[in-house]
Amino acid sequence: MQKGLLMVFTGNGKGKTTSALGLAMRSAGHGLKVCFIQFIKGGWRYGELDAVERFKDMIDFHVMGRGFTWKSDNLEKDRTMGRDAWELAKTAMASGEYHLVVLDEFTYMLNYGDLDKQAVLDTLAKKQSDLNVAITGRDAPVELIAAADLVTDMTETRHPYRAGIKAQKGIEF
Repeated sequence: MQKGLLMVFTGNGKGKTTSALGLAMRSAGHGLKVCFIQFIKGGWRYGELDAVERFKDMIDFHVMGRGFTWKSDNLEKDRTMGRDAWELAKTAMASGEYHLVVLDEFTYMLNYGDLDKQAVLDTLAKKQSDLNVAITGRDAPVELIAAADLVTDMTETRHPYRAGIKAQKGIEF
């Protein structure tokens, strides 16, 4: 049996976005279209932007945030940008154009109450049967986990930050 999957990459460990990027690259490598929407990240240049530029015919990449919300100087602007990103995501999911739609750092939109959780779950439940959707972010709501076909919880066992090692080019960005 084949079907479009709802996949969730969550947890405190590193690798959520990296896993979603791997899926995007794999899909693009097979000639399948991807829409990758980043809900939070923004405000700095990171390697995936340059990498997906090489796949620009196969991956539509949208940076819709201004950086991490908990450091925001304008939460209402962040919420508006997040809602705009969700509208883009709904359009992408309904378009029939994509094999995979990635909603990166999307769990924060649900956890902070920026989007109606039940409305999001209803939209995801009604997605096209052959569409794959990957959602990343910490603290995925239990309702989202229950709805998903695949859930990976990234568990932090050890992290270089704890040893005072800063984020490194090519690893974290």
